[in-house]
Amino acid sequence: MSETNKDDLIAAQNQVIGILFEIIKRLQANNDLDEEYFQIIENKRPINKKHLEEIMQKRTENSKIVTTLLKKLEV
Repeated sequence: MSETNKDDLIAAQNQVIGILFEIIKRLQANNDLDEEYFQIIENKRPINKKHLEEIMQKRTENSKIVTTLLKKLEV
């Protein structure tokens, strides 16, 4: 394997690792948001509809980003 091919392979591996790291980070953020959402819904915390909407928006945004990143890995 030529040096250029090795460098390209290493660059591709680094990109995949970066994408996977971002996916994991977004999924973990959604898990944290889920926990917060259920605490509010189960009345362990005061209900604030605006905050619930923010949680849902962040979850949706994270999910869209994860979908986009997973599509990148398909290529």
